[in-house]
Amino acid sequence: MIIVPSPALELTPVEAALALLTEGLHPIAATRLKLSEALGWVAAEAAPLAASLPAADTATIDGFAFAAADLLGASPYSPVVPAGPLRWVEPGDPLPDGCDCVVEAGFVDRTGPLVEIAGEVVSGHGMSRRGEDLPAGFLPITAGRPISTLDILVARQAGLTDLPVRRPKLHLLNVGGDTGSAASAELVADFARAAGARVAAMTAVARDVAAIGDAVEAADDDIIVMVGGTGAGAGDVTTGALAASGILLAHGIAQAPGTTTAIGRRGPVPVIALPGSPDQALAAFWTLVRPVIDRLSGRARPPARILPLARKIASAVGVTELVLLREAKETWLPLAIGRFPLHRLAEAEAWLAVPGDSEGHAAGTPVAAFPVSATSIA
Repeated sequence: MIIVPSPALELTPVEAALALLTEGLHPIAATRLKLSEALGWVAAEAAPLAASLPAADTATIDGFAFAAADLLGASPYSPVVPAGPLRWVEPGDPLPDGCDCVVEAGFVDRTGPLVEIAGEVVSGHGMSRRGEDLPAGFLPITAGRPISTLDILVARQAGLTDLPVRRPKLHLLNVGGDTGSAASAELVADFARAAGARVAAMTAVARDVAAIGDAVEAADDDIIVMVGGTGAGAGDVTTGALAASGILLAHGIAQAPGTTTAIGRRGPVPVIALPGSPDQALAAFWTLVRPVIDRLSGRARPPARILPLARKIASAVGVTELVLLREAKETWLPLAIGRFPLHRLAEAEAWLAVPGDSEGHAAGTPVAAFPVSATSIA
């Protein structure tokens, strides 16, 4: 059986579609990853440090440990002879009792019968005081933020071996990839990984109602994303398959690009069917898939960058239009609106959405835009 979508789609506003997808949706349970595997994933809530670090006064340079009070007035012209034996320390070593500074070897003369110190050193030089680096109660990571290399450093210094993260599992169904949607599916997979999702599987599915329905039913993941087969052509049966399975909530989203996107729920699992064209798939990913991934991972969306427009943007009322932008002399320069040619996608640095109730923005208007890059989830 072939189900052909109606050419005249009843468009659902982006905000309403997103509400249908995220209703009752909560962050998934956290899992713990080794520090070597945690980089880039979205952090979950972590326990605060039980004790301050370092646990004792600790050397941060190579040298000899002394009490600064014993070195008062030391200089090349008036060296000081310290009391007691020399005690060598290296970074990370606890300082001996009574010591509160580390003197570099170059200031310590051991060539004569007596050890002489040729430079005065203040208390705290070459050392980290107890509790100075990480106070008790400090959170080693910030929940909702991708784990950075500095987070890993803090975790290692705190003696942790793993960190809690949330990695929503995304099942990607490439519907009829031989018609050109394979490149779009790979694009969506790259952006999904960069957004903090784990692409658990990529499945090629024939443009057949039964095959699509079976593939959706077999996908045991947190979110199902389909690419291809959402248009009004004779072979575009994705939305028909979703309707036949009782999953379809809306077909036709009031946005451009990405108008033929369809959404649904298989029980609690969001299902999003993206058009096969790369620009349309990417646009719908930004407006619908990415927010769902953020909800499942508990990620706090990073703030948009606000710059004035280099020239005006004219938009049609009733449809949310996405705009590609490039920074030019501290302004956002519009590159494309409503449709994204590949050469414009290659040039773009950011994107924004003009709401459906807006006719656009005048030149000079400050607008908030989000980065387009899929190379990082920071």
